[in-house]
Amino acid sequence: MDQLRAMEIFVEVARLRSFSAAGRKLGITRAMVSKHVMQLEDRLQARLLHRSTREVSLTDIGQAYLAPCMATVAQAQEAARAVTHAGAGLAGALRIQAPSSFGSAWLADALARFSLPHPQLTPTLYVDDALLDPIEHGFDLTIRVGGIPDSRALAMRTLAPCRAVLCASPAYLARHGQPKTPQELRQHRCLHFSHLTDGMAWHFTRGAEQETVRVQAAFSANNGLVLQQAALRGLGIVYNTTFLASRALLDGSLVAVLEDWELPLNHLSALYPASRRPSPKVRALIDFLVDEYQPVPPWDAELLAAGLLKMAP
Repeated sequence: MDQLRAMEIFVEVARLRSFSAAGRKLGITRAMVSKHVMQLEDRLQARLLHRSTREVSLTDIGQAYLAPCMATVAQAQEAARAVTHAGAGLAGALRIQAPSSFGSAWLADALARFSLPHPQLTPTLYVDDALLDPIEHGFDLTIRVGGIPDSRALAMRTLAPCRAVLCASPAYLARHGQPKTPQELRQHRCLHFSHLTDGMAWHFTRGAEQETVRVQAAFSANNGLVLQQAALRGLGIVYNTTFLASRALLDGSLVAVLEDWELPLNHLSALYPASRRPSPKVRALIDFLVDEYQPVPPWDAELLAAGLLKMAP
């Protein structure tokens, strides 16, 4: 039995939850997929998959085996590509996942510029606001707002500060007025990002002062672009990020509110499997993004230059 090949096939079955889909992906028959998986289970003396006529799922042992198995397969594939493309620069597939707002507003452009000098590189960018497990879904790199989830399987490198800002359209503020204190937000229509970890509580600091307001959301969404569009239409005050709001703040279609108060600082992070060293292409992309976004990311630099960001970088 070719154990590495069987491991590769098992990874595809686990990822796609289907023997038939894995066979199509790998260009082999469903029967051959099943044969390799059974041989791998025989070798390990463990059942890795539950089979039924409707679906395939991982057993507890299969779930525990998947991450190290994926790491071994990825290392072998990377080694093969390194030999094939020795001296030819960065090459091969590169799967990246990012939040949809950041991916469309900034990462797509950066990724295109990174790829231009490397014509043999074939990046795929998945924009999705779900907190997908990068190992389970086969991503080489995941960009996320915040740090590492509770997982020893992932390593992290900080890419940039991620600042939050409250803003609203001039039309909304003309109708409802500017809030002077955080507590006045209770009388305003608030547009709430539903992925905030503390629910409906918005936290503010100003020097030694601290305020927490539990808002009544007039509109909620799990996507920053959706909330910003609602704010541009005058629906209310949006809890936003400076990377998404910067251009609207610069052209005046949104106006910052409660500028003397700071919202919690977060970070954009790059996550990748901790079980292996990042490949040259992953390492090169992370280095490129760090150079792009540190010490002051371009969206904050533009706001600072225009006098619209009072916080020190």
